[in-house]
Amino acid sequence: MELYDELVARGLIAQVTDESTIRDLINNGKATFYIGFDPTADSLHVGHFMALLLMKRLQLAGNKPIALIGGGTAMIGDPSGRSDMRKMMTTEMIDHNVECFKKQMSRFIDFSDGKALIVNNADWLRNLNFLDFMREIGPCFSVNDMLRARCYVNRMESGLSFLEFSYMLMQGYDFYKLYKDYGCNLEFGGDDQWSNMLAGTELIRKKLGKDASAMTINLLLKHDGTKMGKTAGGAVWLDPEKTSPYDFYQYWRNVDDADVLKFIRMMTFIPLDQVDEMDKWEGAQLNKAKEILAFELTSMVHGEEEAKKAQETAKAIFTGGNAENMPAATISADKFKDDAVDAITLLVAAGLAASRGEARRTIQQGGMKVNDSKVEDIAQTFAKAEFAEGLVVQKGKKNFKKVTIG
Repeated sequence: MELYDELVARGLIAQVTDESTIRDLINNGKATFYIGFDPTADSLHVGHFMALLLMKRLQLAGNKPIALIGGGTAMIGDPSGRSDMRKMMTTEMIDHNVECFKKQMSRFIDFSDGKALIVNNADWLRNLNFLDFMREIGPCFSVNDMLRARCYVNRMESGLSFLEFSYMLMQGYDFYKLYKDYGCNLEFGGDDQWSNMLAGTELIRKKLGKDASAMTINLLLKHDGTKMGKTAGGAVWLDPEKTSPYDFYQYWRNVDDADVLKFIRMMTFIPLDQVDEMDKWEGAQLNKAKEILAFELTSMVHGEEEAKKAQETAKAIFTGGNAENMPAATISADKFKDDAVDAITLLVAAGLAASRGEARRTIQQGGMKVNDSKVEDIAQTFAKAEFAEGLVVQKGKKNFKKVTIG
């Protein structure tokens, strides 16, 4: 099976602008393509991970990836998938996040010997002269067309600032710049980026002529993680200090039965004929599929040794054994009143509930245990002395944390 057909079979491609040309480029290792990553945090997350795996697939077939880190666009903020404006970051924060992204990306993409590039759009966007930019690029964009873009339509009622409205021009300019300077002929993006991606293609054609071979591919991925990578404790990060290898493993181990084969196809490198055989699995066999998914992805992000530890810990916990590598959390001493802490505060401190309201509902629905005893009352408290060796706090059947005072 050729690469393009494999991407389709794995459920990765949602829409393209010129299928025959794109098929030829990527099947024959002739594509120089880019995916953008805005550094809005100091770690990549699961949404980014899906994009990086796609880049890896294409690189293995001889294509050249460009990882574009948005040190410039992050100063504006992409309105796609947002109900409000992103929090403004300082240039120092953005530059720190850029360096964090670079280190993490190197675990998945081979940047040696020019096989791939990391480029920061701050190098050209931050030094642009506003009037020169508007005179050169502004005439290429139709406000009427921009207002029809989904990313803007969804924000018109709640309010859209001119700052965010200009994001499409920035992203379009990125493709134009990469095309001219690096011969980049493809842009890949998530299914929330189609309008922005088409803007770059149109800008290249208007500036350089209709024959400019700029195509875009739209992939059924969510790089901002809005539909995936979320847990009670927040986003699922690739940095082990933000999401432990065990929690990362458990995120994938706990996916819905209906999603496990989809994620195995999209994110692992298991041959498709083997995955097709798994389609016949049901019942307890789906749990085996989830273990395969969790182990494969944890190995890629954190290494095989950490994946084995996470797997062994999960099995020990679920069989009632003593899990040496159980994920840990700390609760600060100032959370205690009269040398005790209430169940709601404990569940939130353990990172098993995102808010006190969620914790309250979990307890009322019988979903919290401490040291294997169900918490029956939201007013139940736990004394400081009980934390000497750590309390095992459990939410539902599969989420555990060993909590100590820190």
